[in-house]
Amino acid sequence: MQERTSGSNNKSTPAAGSQALADAPSFADVLDAAQRLRGKAVVTPLLESPALNALVGGRLLIKAEVLQRTGAFKIRGAYNSLSRLQPQAHQCGVVACSSGNHAQGVAAAAQILGMPALIVMPSDAPAIKLANTRSYGADVHLYDRYRDNREAIAERLATERHAVLDQTFEDPKVIAGQGTVGLEIAEQAQSQSAALDAVLVPCGGGGLISGCAIALAERSPGTAVFAVEPEGFDDTARSLAAGRRVRNDDEARSMCDALLVPTPGALPFSINRRLLAGGLVVSDAEVASAMALAFRHLKLVVEPGGAVALAAALSGRYDCHGRIVAVVCSGGNVDPDAFCRALRQAGTTADSNSHRPAGEKS
Repeated sequence: MQERTSGSNNKSTPAAGSQALADAPSFADVLDAAQRLRGKAVVTPLLESPALNALVGGRLLIKAEVLQRTGAFKIRGAYNSLSRLQPQAHQCGVVACSSGNHAQGVAAAAQILGMPALIVMPSDAPAIKLANTRSYGADVHLYDRYRDNREAIAERLATERHAVLDQTFEDPKVIAGQGTVGLEIAEQAQSQSAALDAVLVPCGGGGLISGCAIALAERSPGTAVFAVEPEGFDDTARSLAAGRRVRNDDEARSMCDALLVPTPGALPFSINRRLLAGGLVVSDAEVASAMALAFRHLKLVVEPGGAVALAAALSGRYDCHGRIVAVVCSGGNVDPDAFCRALRQAGTTADSNSHRPAGEKS
């Protein structure tokens, strides 16, 4: 097992219990979500680069969710959940919490369904995510992610508006929708004659990877599925090792704004502890390098949180040598200045020559 965990903080939270297991979506729910999402979400490509294959010594397949509607995978779960609400709920709308990508997914889904949306977002969220959320017609309520309780704020606002409170990664319908990413990976890999050894997935609260794990367990049962997190926010990796949910250090910081949650979601963790092979951890420097290499070789703009799985493969945190590995690039909503800083951090030639595949010239 390829795993590196941090011992920075082992403050525990209650382990996921039997109720979480009972609420977990099934593979049939993922299939149902795929049908519901037809024409609403993009079937994103599974890309391959000879240069990146040479770099890792194996076959690397990139699930480009940066090309998804709203620029991230979140529309899948948001639409699958909101589209199932009763018609009367559409009048009062929905309140959701998000650092940006789920905000855009909920806002876009609500716009499609003709319902109002209010998103509770951190004041330091990337400007592009704030602007995009508002562009889909949603109202935004800002909070301080290091001092305020976003869940309490959202609950208050939902009560005031008589609105539905979105449960993000704790909603089985959201998890099932996100699981369509894994379903597509399995189907696309098969069509490319690729028997997957492993799938690496970015992990925040755990909704995306838990949904993918459900789909892959059914459609590609011999494939190992790994969560990938940034250093300091490796709560899922440490929770898997401990067998219970643990929290991140409140002082932790990372450039991966989309993945900065305090602890794994209860429902996702109840799934992930059964289905995942382990957790991988990458540094901000490795993330910046992955962003640069994706830009150079794939012509993709990937945000920091969306690049962690690619970073795990390219940095060797997961050894791809002689293996077929799929990685999810989960989002591409990054401010231009932040993207340029990442490219500069990685070096002016994108890989600073140290990662150049054998035989490739400047």
